[in-house]
Order: sequence, then structure tokens, then C-alpha cells
Amino acid sequence: MVVRKVGKYEVGRTIGEGTFAKVKFAQNTETGESVAMKILDRSTIIKHKMVDQIKREIYIMKLVRHPYVVRLHEVIASRTKIYIILEFITGGELFDKIVHHGRLSEAESRGYFQQLIDGVDYCHSKGVYHRDLKPENLLLDSQGNLKISDFGLSALPEQGVSLLRTTCGTPNYVAPEVLSHKGYDGAAADVWSCGVILYVLIAGYLPFDEIDLTTLYSKIDKAEFSCPSWFPVDARSLIYRILDPNPETRIRIEEIRNDEWFNRGYVPVRLPEIEDINLDDMNAVFDDPEEEQANEHCSNEELAPLILNAFDLIILSQGLDLSAMFNRGQDSVKHQTRFVSQKPAKVVLSSMEVVAQSMGFKTHIRNFKMRVEGLSANKTSHFSVMLEIFEVAPTFFMVDIQKAAGDASEYLKFYKNFCSNLEDIIWKPPNESSKSRITKTKSKRR
Repeated sequence: MVVRKVGKYEVGRTIGEGTFAKVKFAQNTETGESVAMKILDRSTIIKHKMVDQIKREIYIMKLVRHPYVVRLHEVIASRTKIYIILEFITGGELFDKIVHHGRLSEAESRGYFQQLIDGVDYCHSKGVYHRDLKPENLLLDSQGNLKISDFGLSALPEQGVSLLRTTCGTPNYVAPEVLSHKGYDGAAADVWSCGVILYVLIAGYLPFDEIDLTTLYSKIDKAEFSCPSWFPVDARSLIYRILDPNPETRIRIEEIRNDEWFNRGYVPVRLPEIEDINLDDMNAVFDDPEEEQANEHCSNEELAPLILNAFDLIILSQGLDLSAMFNRGQDSVKHQTRFVSQKPAKVVLSSMEVVAQSMGFKTHIRNFKMRVEGLSANKTSHFSVMLEIFEVAPTFFMVDIQKAAGDASEYLKFYKNFCSNLEDIIWKPPNESSKSRITKTKSKRR
């Protein structure tokens, strides 16, 4: 058997796959240490204008060396690939633990929360705000310790700028001020997300969980939630202080550290010795004249869905009759389906994420692609779907949905259920819309 090597690393099985990257198990042949090797295609990163995002993510992970943050070892590149070598975490996601075990004990919840606050506080001390804290981005090592991962949406505020302005993160965990589009303090927004996580750990479910995005945002904005009667009283008190919709009066991390409930059994983490941040490997990977030229061309453009030209549309519609593209028969739905929306692409993406999560699936987003995955209805096999948003015209966006793993009949059920919860964003031809309105009007009159 031929063993593949990248530098000093022996590359093994695939342990994860995303829209823009594949993650493989690998072993350092010099030390015997196991690592996770994230492999990215160089041309794809340039094409999707992701160079600055990847650079920022690498820089941040080199900056935040902490026991409760996934460690980045080094970055290697070939002519066509970029290899990011990360700490290999064996315990899976905290999300999976909650799904399989339900709500955790008070002591276990507190232990994870203490580690989360330690890690987040350290990130903030380095000027790093995660902005997508949720159980899916919290991994567990072999000792059961928390490891914060996925710094793809993290921010490093520019010099002299105190407020962040990009709306990002997973809707159920996002602070109300982030949704207001008026600028927000990254530290206070991360604290809110930590509070939602603490609630989920103790309760086993979300404090804010609505299929309709407008209702969800309204409840978040007013911090409209309640704790079950069996919640520990002092934990409940802390959660209400964290989930304060006013970021000015919301509890800060230093106050959380002084909270009596938080301090029970708390052992502050021992920080590693300060290391110099060496960016030579990152600069060697990205300082490519061809790449710089491509970046210069698009540096001022905001990330947007890929635009489909006429040729793409003809290929997708399997001929010149474009109606087939948006109106497929049931038999052709088995592996690939599409719908069109006139809502902004970001609204479409957020709505799909909320609906998928409300159906019990995990979501992973990169730009305008989303992977939805979880167990099949009978809980015996893996089910996965890929969704991508394309711009068809300035006010029309097409969502292309493909089955990645699982049974075809299960996919059909997923698609129908998924779309039935997205009626507010799915565009229908005028004649179909009018029929729908008539039906609804009649039912109201009854």
C-alpha cells in the first residue's frame, strides 16, 4: 500500500468534509503525534475570494494559544493545495453530547461553561471576537476538556474602531444588537452566545427557537425566554444577567468570574508560556503574485453568490425549456432539487439555517453554501444535504439542493418538509401564487 506524505506528515483517512475543505487524519513521522490536516484547494480559495478570510483565520489561531482553543501547528503549501495542520481532537462536538445525552448535570454544565469563559476571555484579551460560538463549534478532547474551534467568522477590530458591524453567526445564538445593524461590541456579543450555550447545557434545548425568522428575532430582541422550574436558582440568575438584551447593562466576563455559582469548583486554567507568533509559513503560502493579482481585482467586492450565466442555466435546465429548472416532477426530486427566491441571499441563507436546525439537523456554512447533516429518521444511518445559493438575476436567487448521503425517499421527505417551512421566501409563478392566496382567503372566511 502506498502511504501518502505531506512534508513530515503521513496522511490517513478522511475524518471530515466541508464545502471548501477536506479534513484528514495524519501523523507526524518525527514525533508520532496525531494531527488533523485541513486541505484546501488553492484555486477554489482564490475563485471564491476567500484568501483574506483564510489568512485571518490562520493568524487568529496562531494568536490565541490557549488550552481551551484548538491549536494550529503549522501551514504547508504545494502548488495546488494548502494544508493547515491542527490539533487532533478525539471527543467530537459538545453538540453531539447534548443530542445523545440530553441536558447535562449542573456540575458538568458548570465545568464546560467555566472552560468556555476561560477560552473566550483569553481570545478577547488578544482582541479576537469569535462571533459564532455554539455547541457545534465546541469540541471535546480525550480528557473531556473543551476546545473552541472554527474561527472563520472571527473579527479583529481595526485600529481605532471599537464597534463591529458585520451581521454574522447562527441566528439562535446571536445577540440582539448584532441583528440591529447599528454596530456592536464583540465582547458583549460573545458573552450573550455563552449565555445561550449555558442555557442549552442545563436545559437540553434552546431558549430562543422559532421556525419563523421574524418571530425568532423578535424574541431575541426582547430576551423573551423562560427557565424551567427545575433550573438551579443561582444558575438561572446568572443566565438572566447574561441574556440581557441591553449590551450596556449585560454582565461582563470579569463579573461572571466573580459569580458565586460560576466559582464553585472553579480551577483557573494554567496559561502556556508566551510564544512568538511566526507567520513565515502563512506568508509563504499566500504571497503568490498570481493570487495577489486576483485578490487585488476583487478586494473591494463583498462576498456574493455565484452568478449563473445563460449557458449555466441551459445546462441546469437540461435543455432550452427553463421551466424544467424550477418545476420538477416528483420523480426527478430524488437526488437534486431547486427553488427560487426574491428575498436577499443573506435572508435566504439565514432562513434555511433556522429551518434546518429546527428540524434537528446540524448546519455548516461557508459563504453561500450550506451543508445540512444528521441522522436519518430511523436513527440508523447518516443523512446529508448540500445547498448552494446562485444569483440568476439581480432580484432572483436560486437555491440548488443535492443529496450528499442517505436514502432517496428520505431526501424527498426532507425536501418537502424543508420547503413547507420556507413558504415565506420561496417564489412561485404569479398564477400559482394567486391560487394559493385564494385558498388561504377561503379558509379564513370559513
